[in-house]
Amino acid sequence: MTVTDAPPLEHGVSRIKINRIGLWLFFLSEAMLFAGLIAIRFSLLGTEVDEAVSQSIGLVITVILLASSYTAFRAEHAAHKGDQAAMVQYLWATLILGTIFLGGVAFEWYEAFMEFPPGTAFGTVFFTMTGIHAFHVITGLIFLTVLIRNAKAGRYADDSWPVEAGVKYWHFVDIVWVFFYPVLYLI
Repeated sequence: MTVTDAPPLEHGVSRIKINRIGLWLFFLSEAMLFAGLIAIRFSLLGTEVDEAVSQSIGLVITVILLASSYTAFRAEHAAHKGDQAAMVQYLWATLILGTIFLGGVAFEWYEAFMEFPPGTAFGTVFFTMTGIHAFHVITGLIFLTVLIRNAKAGRYADDSWPVEAGVKYWHFVDIVWVFFYPVLYLI
């Protein structure tokens, strides 16, 4: 019996519904952290963006991260259809794109350390925001790795909730970047 097929709990709510509510409450709490970082950015810097910020790197890594959301979506879709091979393939693609995104952030940090070090106001905001986001990307990559390992063992043939949860988390991290990108690079 899968989580989605499980009978309702005593109070009539299914386990999957509770799982989804819990995940959305987690996202809400994380959104407060990211909203606070954005508020601090504007509080400290107004609308100032350091001219040394690499617009091209920012745009490229943003496109890569958005592409990873598509592959994650395809993985979740394959999981719901029971297509284990496609699910693993799309999870791998998401993992690779997420790793490339992190490599781009690392390269950007290398350049940024010379242009606006962490001791400057913009550098502090930039490295804090991108660092906390990168940490969340890393946790997403770990989650994806676990999903791939378990999927290869056939663990999600009857229950796709873990894949759904992992993909929703990945989308959340991507959406955060959709807000961070203009705040750090454009405004």
